[in-house]
Amino acid sequence: MIDQEKLDRFNIPQYMPSPAEVEAEVHTQGSFAIDRLEVSKVSWDVSNGELSGSDEGHMKNAAGYNIANNIRVVAEPLLVSHFGAGGEEVIDEVFRRYAAIVSERMANEKTEFVNVIASLTKKAVSPQAHV
Repeated sequence: MIDQEKLDRFNIPQYMPSPAEVEAEVHTQGSFAIDRLEVSKVSWDVSNGELSGSDEGHMKNAAGYNIANNIRVVAEPLLVSHFGAGGEEVIDEVFRRYAAIVSERMANEKTEFVNVIASLTKKAVSPQAHV
């Protein structure tokens, strides 16, 4: 559907650090003190597993579609910029497939967004640090 060379050159680096990695990085950098470090988890499954049978399957398909559309809002401009305009049917197919993958994952495992939230305070700079 798309040029293999363009596909091979496309990359969106993404890294999700653990709370321990965030804490270590803040400590290593040294300019801030951590006031609070929390992890919040938000289920992709809005029903929280409380549905069963065909209702559950329908909700997971709908949730997969909604999640794919949320990702599409961010990713589509990047994809069009890299792969070129005029490929609306290609973009539609990519996100149709992505929605199916998300729905399948949701049907077989607990899926969550994990956020690391940090509250930091800038440390005072001591005059001797500039000597």
